Amino acid sequence: MSSQRTQSFALTDVGRKREHNEDAYLVDEDLGLFVVADGMGGHAAGEVASSMSCESVYNTVKEHKALLDSFRKSESPRQDVARMLELAVQRACAEVFQEGQRDPNKRGMGTTLEVLLLCGNRAFVAHVGDSRVYLHRGSELHQLTEDHSLINELLKRRQMTPEQLGKIKYKNAVTRAVGVYESVEADLIDLDVLPGDGFLMCSDGLVGHLEDPDIQQALENSPIEMCCQYLIDTANQRGGKDNITTVLAKLPDDGARSEENVREVQLKFEVLHQMPIFQHLNYQELVRVINVTEMRTFRKDEDVVHQGDDGEELFIVLSGTFTVHRGGNTLTEFGPGEHFGEMALIDREPRSANVTAVTPGKLLVVDRKRFYHMVRSDHDVAVKLLWSFLRVLSTRLRSTSSELGEAKDQLDASVDTLDFGERDTLITRTPVPPSHDSSD
Repeated sequence: MSSQRTQSFALTDVGRKREHNEDAYLVDEDLGLFVVADGMGGHAAGEVASSMSCESVYNTVKEHKALLDSFRKSESPRQDVARMLELAVQRACAEVFQEGQRDPNKRGMGTTLEVLLLCGNRAFVAHVGDSRVYLHRGSELHQLTEDHSLINELLKRRQMTPEQLGKIKYKNAVTRAVGVYESVEADLIDLDVLPGDGFLMCSDGLVGHLEDPDIQQALENSPIEMCCQYLIDTANQRGGKDNITTVLAKLPDDGARSEENVREVQLKFEVLHQMPIFQHLNYQELVRVINVTEMRTFRKDEDVVHQGDDGEELFIVLSGTFTVHRGGNTLTEFGPGEHFGEMALIDREPRSANVTAVTPGKLLVVDRKRFYHMVRSDHDVAVKLLWSFLRVLSTRLRSTSSELGEAKDQLDASVDTLDFGERDTLITRTPVPPSHDSSD
């Protein structure tokens, strides 16, 4: 299966232990749509749930083809595409749930759901359950999705060590699934894509037997049409205890994007990771931060912020030079890779200076409201950011205390050099506050 835009290949296998294959997948390169679903439920209900979900998502995305075309022309914001994917997941969930209510034999059926939509220069992902989506970029493999599973929750809360996982009876229990209830919370992310990027979607029948280094090696050493088969064969050789589905989509490395654009995408991750407040986040978490950003372009001499404005945004310089000035005096300048205004993410203090573009440039902007929404929905990210903020504030407090101490020492040293007459004059000129004694 190939097109000018994307190469893809998909396979599913029943595995070595199961009698029925309850996995399903869908590939439509014209839409840029790829779906993987791992069904659950007795009497072949899991197979029904997964196939229904794939078909429902396809119908919703196809209905909104005009939106995708508009986004590719930069006429619609990426948030509209993300909301459309959210609608697709909720429709699928409602349809599977209603079918389960209609047929008692299917009641309680559900499915995991991974949706990948490649549109323009972005990838959109909707995720429910413990199937996964990986990004293979350059020589690195990144898991973009987080498992909605009992095991993962126990590990995150440090209630169980990896060594104790083997004793869990319900290893395949998921904490979110499509169709069990009438609606479901889906994780939605989107990110820039680069030439040569590869996306692997798979059910847990694969990741239950292969570690990330195994997957990365296969992606780097096998042609796309052979890679899926190799991954499935390896999982079967190691036990094949569940259905196994793999969908691989790879963008051509044809230099379609300019070197400047590629560098811009890479700079987003590099700069965020170098910032003290974000340095402890992993790649998956950095993607979530970038999801709450927007790009803004500024002309030469265009103002970014004005002194006295409410501080509501963090700015990260991707290109160009920006000057900070107040009262006609230049305080400092910022260039690519630098940032300003990070304290606006935690307070509403007015801006203390003006910022203006010295040259044409681009800024990555993090809005406080969207940042708060991300933090509220992800406990792990919230904890990491809280500690990072505390470290930043602690460092600044120590620095300020040190500077005040040095200033005091200098003042004391200056006073010590004065003769007694000069000291008396200095003391005499020190203003004395008026008395407020009520007896007067």
